[in-house]
Amino acid sequence: MKYTASRLSEGNKAFPIEIHLNESSVEIKKPGVFSGESKYLNYEDITAIEIDSPMIGFSTITLYLNGTKVEVHGFSKGDVQDIRKQIDQYRSLRKK
Repeated sequence: MKYTASRLSEGNKAFPIEIHLNESSVEIKKPGVFSGESKYLNYEDITAIEIDSPMIGFSTITLYLNGTKVEVHGFSKGDVQDIRKQIDQYRSLRKK
């Protein structure tokens, strides 16, 4: 599954951040002019998920990994709830 941040949100005007969910990991892609940056997060390493959804504006999802915090901003409330649900499902499948 692929989720793309809104171009209207702060920091995502030209190159919006993308979150890709697959069976083994979460990929966070930050495109750039000449090169981009990708982070791969294994589901087993994710210790907590936090969502900040204000009444007005875009939502932020924060993933905690063994003391490290990865924060991604610019998604709709429905998208971050769906991302969290999908991550929780993948994590539960990996634990079995």
